Amino acid sequence: MGTPEDPAVEAWESLFRAQVGIMRRLAEEFPLNGLSFNSYDVLFTLSREPRRTARLRDLNRLVLLSQPSMSRLIEKLVGEGLVTKVIDPEDKRGAIIAMTDLGYRTYVPAARAHMETIRELLGSALSPAELHVLRGLTDRLRCPESAEACE
Repeated sequence: MGTPEDPAVEAWESLFRAQVGIMRRLAEEFPLNGLSFNSYDVLFTLSREPRRTARLRDLNRLVLLSQPSMSRLIEKLVGEGLVTKVIDPEDKRGAIIAMTDLGYRTYVPAARAHMETIRELLGSALSPAELHVLRGLTDRLRCPESAEACE
């Protein structure tokens, strides 16, 4: 078990506390353009996928929600017309989630505002070079086997 002088433990505590503080600040701006933080996270994740489409199980892996919470949120987003949900033709037990045009039109202005907040929070604290180093370090932590595998 690590001691307070353990560099790994100290680094983790610092990273964790920074992340909590930043996430709290970011969450304060929501709802944004009518989107909750979790709804935004789903739409953001879909926006980064080819054709803005992903398998539900992949969304579950990428978004910080439990599987039951994710299922309820997807049903809510379907009801709002922001995403569609269809049976996965390759795995009848699974589902394919796709962002609709309305979902995209709702997401884009929220994303612009959210990115501005992120720029203010991180850009005011770190230089561009430090941001580049931070990105490299967090990519290595997220995917220790290969940063390219995380993209």
